[in-house]
Amino acid sequence: MKIDGGSTAWMLMSTALVLLMTPGLAFFYGGMTRAKSVLNMMMMSWVSIIVVTVAWVLYGHSLAFDTAGDGGFLNKLVGGLDNIGLSGLVDTATKDDGTGMPSLVFSAFQMTFAIITVALISGALADRVKFGAWVVFALVWATVVYFPVAHWVWGGGWLSNLGIEDFAGGTVVHINAGAAALAVALVVGKRVGWRKDPMRPHNLTLVLLGAGLLWFGWFGFNAGSELAVDGTTGLAFMNTQIATAVAAGAWLLVEKLRDGHSTTLGVASGAVAGLVAITPACGFVDPWAAFVIGALAGVACAYGVGLKYRLGYDDSLDVVGVHMVGGVVGAVALGFVAAYPFADGQEKGLLYGGPISQLGVQVLGPVAVGAYSFIVSWIIAKVVDKTMGFRISAEDEVAGIDITTHAETGYDLGTVHSSGVASPNGPAVVPAAKKVEA
Repeated sequence: MKIDGGSTAWMLMSTALVLLMTPGLAFFYGGMTRAKSVLNMMMMSWVSIIVVTVAWVLYGHSLAFDTAGDGGFLNKLVGGLDNIGLSGLVDTATKDDGTGMPSLVFSAFQMTFAIITVALISGALADRVKFGAWVVFALVWATVVYFPVAHWVWGGGWLSNLGIEDFAGGTVVHINAGAAALAVALVVGKRVGWRKDPMRPHNLTLVLLGAGLLWFGWFGFNAGSELAVDGTTGLAFMNTQIATAVAAGAWLLVEKLRDGHSTTLGVASGAVAGLVAITPACGFVDPWAAFVIGALAGVACAYGVGLKYRLGYDDSLDVVGVHMVGGVVGAVALGFVAAYPFADGQEKGLLYGGPISQLGVQVLGPVAVGAYSFIVSWIIAKVVDKTMGFRISAEDEVAGIDITTHAETGYDLGTVHSSGVASPNGPAVVPAAKKVEA
């Protein structure tokens, strides 16, 4: 089949947009932490790009999208190993699904999804985990959780065979990452001084910049998932904008009614909640449904971020409250409002005359993926903690993970330094770090 230049160009652009989302996430998360942790938080996103790229090239694509053996029972759980190192994709001029797109372009696009899914988890662990331990966790988690789950839903696995609808990753990315974040947060424990000391975002300007980059990149994330340039691409693009704007507004309204004021952190978090919720649904629903999904996500996530205080887990940057809650809203909503199923086994939602079985699959998917991700993530985190230690010392955490782990600080403020003592005759005296954690 001849390469379709238009679709290929769009997919190359979409891939770049999705990759940009991870540095955008670094800004978003970095601004939400305290000043003494901003560099470490951003580094956790950047190193995810490195680790997952290597894993994806070596074996990740194969585990997610190859066929295991004869395509029988094993292939319902995990892909094969036919394209180790991606060498088997180089001579494949186009994908065999009629898109007219080189297979390597498809692989690069999917790789960026794996990258940001791993990076999302880091938001629950701000201030307190060893950098080396995070690298090990990221590599193992991508291998035994993300790649198989991507296969279940998009690579011909068992959820795909049941007809689950997940256009761009509500289940694969957001519920998956949210469940993992909860598990690892429980293993590493709460930050020193949690619920006693103020732990407010140190730079809301960075938060808004990061949210803007995420919103921008998400058009590639969602509209690009059509893998072509057609009417569904336009539908996904418009639905993404609608749900995001409505969710941001809904979050602000909740804040105004509940707290008496609307905040910049609220508008940024609401926008991300809308992006998360519309991700599984963007190519399946009418614009009116995108409006409803956005409103539901804005309200549900605004209240969902408070779960950590009621249940007592320290999810530093609200990964569970935004990504897991928002992902569930979008995935389950499809059982009611899906209007344009396009794959074998997929059905319309109940409001369009579809069977209740589709709603059942839309519930089963989040439950199965959430449970698998939580259990396996907890095991991985426990093993890392027992073997190399997952958490830095309390002393280093109080001093600031940036200086103790990376020997750097995010801001050089001269005579005003968060970790030093102001001197009337010169720059602040900064206590030397005893060690730099791996």
